Amino acid sequence: MNIHEKYIKRCIELAQNGLGTTYPNPMVGSVIVYEGKIIGEGWHKKAGEPHAEVNAIRSVKDKSLLKKATIYVSLEPCSHFGKTPPCCDLIIANEIPNVVVGTVDPNEKVAGKGILKLIEAGANVTVGVLEKECNELNKRFFTFHQKKRPYIILKWAESQDGFLSPEKDLGQDRKPIWITNPYSRQLVHKWRTEEQAILVGTQTVADDNPKLNARDWNGNNPVRIIIDRNNRIDKNSFIFDDSVKTIVFSNEDLKSSTENTSFEIIDFSKNILPQILDVLYKNQIQSIIIEGGRQTLQSFIDENLWDEARIFNGKISFQSGTKAPIISRKNSLKTTILSDELIEIRNYD
Repeated sequence: MNIHEKYIKRCIELAQNGLGTTYPNPMVGSVIVYEGKIIGEGWHKKAGEPHAEVNAIRSVKDKSLLKKATIYVSLEPCSHFGKTPPCCDLIIANEIPNVVVGTVDPNEKVAGKGILKLIEAGANVTVGVLEKECNELNKRFFTFHQKKRPYIILKWAESQDGFLSPEKDLGQDRKPIWITNPYSRQLVHKWRTEEQAILVGTQTVADDNPKLNARDWNGNNPVRIIIDRNNRIDKNSFIFDDSVKTIVFSNEDLKSSTENTSFEIIDFSKNILPQILDVLYKNQIQSIIIEGGRQTLQSFIDENLWDEARIFNGKISFQSGTKAPIISRKNSLKTTILSDELIEIRNYD
């Protein structure tokens, strides 16, 4: 590992502190080095708050050293005015002579303009250090800007014999039947704080009446995305409690939108997934967990609209019921959480 890689690696470590809190901005870390020592560092914590470079520069006690230092940043410094001023201008104003960038920003508002501005101001700029790792850090941000859709994570739990749920009696209560152990369920709530939205279909809400929040982990609740073609979900369901921002996709607006709940009309006679993803893109939603039933999950798989799958295999057996989705499990990573097996798959298509 060369010296530039050492400090970009530290930038990545810092940036990861912002997972789940920086949307719609990327996660970014920055380190300032003078004569082989870190004299300042910072990361972007929340949209609207100072960027990583700003926090790093502010943390330097002796600002006179900046004129002889190198600033490292995991993502290209911004060059445009958003909720905060351009980071390029701050770097230039402090006369930092050397800038090392992990990867270029895919956002068309930046996309090389920040690097060009620094070069034109006389800075010595190095680009592409640990580029693959920096791109992986912001896989959600890159997917959103390059594919014009959210980063899509499929998640489900299946029984040892391959069922999502057992056969249910018509009079059975709307309570979930747990396949996984409490530690696996807590991990799922942690994941919910890391992603911007969560999606389920009508049947999941009808069967389980889920809250779709992150009550078992400290962090932000995801935006709830519901597919309810004919508006048949009981209005007393938890998803209509207005506690979390909720978007319902339907074929008819019931004029029942509230401060936190809105209805989006789509054409169910056509493929609904591109329509849904287009609305989510326009709403600046960069990542989503699909936690729906078999039909919802399988539709994303069949359309090849997914980036990761996270599958829990529990020890319980049902013998009959709703079968789990069918997905290729090649090149999967397996870990164990007590008695549960977690299978993680990346879609490299």
